[in-house]
Amino acid sequence: MIRVGLIGDYNPQVKAHIAIPKAIQLAVMELGSGYEAECEWIPTSTLEKDYERALDGYQKLWVVPASPYESMQGALNGIRYARERKIPMLGTCGGFQHMILEIARHMLGHAEADHSEMNPEASSLWVTPLTCTVSETTNEFFLVPGSQVASIYGAEEVIEQYGTCNYGPNPEFAPLLEKAGFRVAGRDGDGETRIMELDGHPFFIGALFQPERSAFRDVVHPLIRAFIGSATV
Repeated sequence: MIRVGLIGDYNPQVKAHIAIPKAIQLAVMELGSGYEAECEWIPTSTLEKDYERALDGYQKLWVVPASPYESMQGALNGIRYARERKIPMLGTCGGFQHMILEIARHMLGHAEADHSEMNPEASSLWVTPLTCTVSETTNEFFLVPGSQVASIYGAEEVIEQYGTCNYGPNPEFAPLLEKAGFRVAGRDGDGETRIMELDGHPFFIGALFQPERSAFRDVVHPLIRAFIGSATV
């Protein structure tokens, strides 16, 4: 049985929160025999302290949309745990944005790295508003040849029809994220970063859209199928 921890603060009014458990089960069904999964919500406030003990036993971790979280520190602790222990992690929307902050703070040593949605006056904003938001529209993404994400999709140009987000990585810090191995894996037609992946990790992928919402159409999304099917250490 695969235990999937959903790091975030559950809200039944958030479409993504309703979709995620269904998306996971759709992926399990398509993967077939040998795969069983159960998902559990992990409030960010429970990860502020003793997060290693709280997360022990989960084989996959998903940092879900709907930030600001009750505890940014709790979310960052969960991401750090998955990154350092090479536990497969998927971050969508706010989850992806916090993956950027965790890498900035703990891999690159920029303790002041912050998010403009929560702290717009911060001195070092690594997550900023996108120059062009495309929420609830159909978008073409261009994937980087040879990337893990391109391999997962089996294509270098894909169409996504699921809700996207209004904040993303500040281009100013792109070279530093690249240096840390957190590389762009896909951009939209305007050149905005939409997907990133971490070198040397079995599955550490952030998406600036909500692939889980494919579940509302009973569609198995390739990123979620790959996440559930990814190897664990």
